[in-house]
Amino acid sequence: MSDAAGTARAPVNLRRIEDLEAAYRDHAGELERFALRQLRDPGAAADVVQEVFVRAWRHAERYDAAVASLRVWLFTIAKNVVVDHVRHHRSRPGTPTAPGDLPPASERDFSDDLVTSWFVEEALTRLGDDQRSAIVETYVRGRPYAEVAAEQGVPVGTLRSRVFYGLKNLRHIMDDMGVPL
Repeated sequence: MSDAAGTARAPVNLRRIEDLEAAYRDHAGELERFALRQLRDPGAAADVVQEVFVRAWRHAERYDAAVASLRVWLFTIAKNVVVDHVRHHRSRPGTPTAPGDLPPASERDFSDDLVTSWFVEEALTRLGDDQRSAIVETYVRGRPYAEVAAEQGVPVGTLRSRVFYGLKNLRHIMDDMGVPL
């Protein structure tokens, strides 16, 4: 990668204090909001963020920019830390959770869907423009094939082929990223 000046940037190394601080500045707020939505406890959310960066530092060698962006990798860690936190507190008898304190079921399942959507977003960037556009317009936005084909100036059959092969390529990309589907 290169920055605006055109000079090559060193890859992110979370063992370097400068890179870890930059990652914290860029992602800590969003990670904390994510944890807060899941746990409904500001103190626990702050603890989650701290644990995310401790784990990221400890396992910095596992981060591979070719597999996922740093943001996606940190959110995957955050999801795991939130799950660990919930499991830990559920296993402690004597502190029952009031039913009103639990988030609705639709929000509790949010973290898996959110992280998966980030992986899909990352994978879509690796497709060619024609396949990505065909998938986004028809599959994601749910637009009719005929309408999209007319807009893109291609036959409907061509658009269908782009969607078919694009989804096939997307599955291979997701497999390479290690995302279970």
